[in-house]
Amino acid sequence: MKIYTRTGDKGKTRIIGNNVLYKSDKRVTAYGSVDELNSLVGVLIADLSDKTKVLADELTEIQQLLFDCGTDLAIAQDDTKHEFIFTEDYKYVDWLEKKIDEYTAKVPKTQKFILPGGSKTAASLHYARTVTRRAERQIVSLVQDEPINDYVLKFINRLSDYFFAAARYANVLDGVEDIQYRNSKPVFR
Repeated sequence: MKIYTRTGDKGKTRIIGNNVLYKSDKRVTAYGSVDELNSLVGVLIADLSDKTKVLADELTEIQQLLFDCGTDLAIAQDDTKHEFIFTEDYKYVDWLEKKIDEYTAKVPKTQKFILPGGSKTAASLHYARTVTRRAERQIVSLVQDEPINDYVLKFINRLSDYFFAAARYANVLDGVEDIQYRNSKPVFR
């Protein structure tokens, strides 16, 4: 099997259902950002410290779920041959919320913004958080033009919160303190 199709030579790509779109299309941009995030999570897993390797399985699960999100973003609403993978039945937003609550209970309380960084793992998790937020903005831009699977947007929204909580927890695991933003007023109550 050849991995090149030559469709991209003219700036186009074929999505699920055989629709051909420009690579600059909002749908392609949205699922491309999710793909970028998935790759970043792969790098993050490869770079986990001995103490943060406890996050490996759930990060791998997140990669699986990101593939599902990307697949669903590549399915046009008028495609009657393909069904969405990501559904409420999966309840992965609840799973992320449980992880967020678990990690928040294990880190020092903060009322102020913190600088993204700390240990290498924490810094990478913060980076994943910001890439997630960019993907979310691109998904929202797509939603303004055409409908998508709403569960994808909910999952991506919660995923950025997960990465924040996991970054703080990674700092605790690695014995590194978060650094508060010096000009932050209390924002978390």
